Amino acid sequence: MGLLGSDPAAAPTRRPRRWYLVALAAILGVALLVTLVVVHFAPRTRYAATLPRPAGPTAPAGPTAPAAEAPIPVPPAPAGLPVIDYGPAPKGFPADPDPLSTIRLAEGLHPTRKVPAYDAPGGRPRAFIAPTISGVQLTMPIVDRRSGWVAVLLPSANRTIGWLPPGGWQTVPLRDLVVVARDTYKLYWLRDDKLVRSWSVTLGIPATPTPLGRTFILGRSALPGAVYAETDVFALGSVPDRPDAIPAGLKGAHIGIHTWYHDRSLGKKDSDGCIRLTRSGQRLLLDELVPGTEVVVVDRFREPAPTT
Repeated sequence: MGLLGSDPAAAPTRRPRRWYLVALAAILGVALLVTLVVVHFAPRTRYAATLPRPAGPTAPAGPTAPAAEAPIPVPPAPAGLPVIDYGPAPKGFPADPDPLSTIRLAEGLHPTRKVPAYDAPGGRPRAFIAPTISGVQLTMPIVDRRSGWVAVLLPSANRTIGWLPPGGWQTVPLRDLVVVARDTYKLYWLRDDKLVRSWSVTLGIPATPTPLGRTFILGRSALPGAVYAETDVFALGSVPDRPDAIPAGLKGAHIGIHTWYHDRSLGKKDSDGCIRLTRSGQRLLLDELVPGTEVVVVDRFREPAPTT
C-alpha cells in the first residue's frame, strides 16, 4: 500500500474527512464565540468578594469629649466657724501653690452671701467669708478650679488660699496686675498683660520687709495725717510677716500701697513694709485699679516693653 492519497482507490474516502474537519472547526469556532460572549456579559460583582481591596488612608479619629469631672461632696460647715475679717485669718488653710507667679490672675470671685472656705475641695471647713470686710466689697483673685470648687487668695493672710464650693458667689473679670520688684525698687502696672506705667517705690526696712508673694487690693481708705499727702491708701490682703516688729501704732494693720509727704526715700528701704510711690502715681492707680486686682511682690522682675 502506498502513502495516504497516492492510491486512486482511496480517493472516495478523503473527501468526507475534509468536510468532517471543516465541520469540526466550525463547531469549535461557534463554541469559542459563545464562551467569549458569556464571559464578556457575565455579572462581575460575584468575583469582587474574592479580590483584595487596596488599603486606603485611615480616617482621622474625631475629637474625644473631655470626661466630666465627678462632683465633689460639700461637707456641712458648722455655724460657729469664724468669719475672716481685717484681723489675722484663721490657721489651717493651704499655701498658695505658686506665690511668686507673675502670670495675671484674670478672674476674681465676689461672695454674694456668707460662704464657707475649706482647706481642700471636699475637705474641712475652716472659716466663713462674707461679701464685705469693714464695709468694703470683697473680691479675691481665683488661682485654681476643680469640679466646681474654686481656690482664691485669702485676705488677712500671706501666700494662703482657700477653697470655696459651688454657689453663693459670682465672678468678675480682672484686667490689671501690679508687680513690685524688690531688687530695683520698682512698681509696674500692667493692663491686659501690657506695661502701662512704672514708678520707683520705697519698700520695707530689713526688720519689717515688704512681704513676698501674691496678694490683692482689698480696698481703699483715707488715713488721717499729712504724711499720706491727703491721698487715699490701698489696703492689700497681705499683713506684715513679722507683726511683733511693727510699731505699736500700726498693730493689726495690713500692708498698703500709698504715697508719702516727700519722695526722698524712693528707691530705698524706709517703710514698715508698705509700698510707697509718688503722689501722682498713687492718684492714677486709685483712678484705674479695682478691688481684687492682683499685686505680686518678687525679688526680681524682667521689665516688659511699654505699650505703644
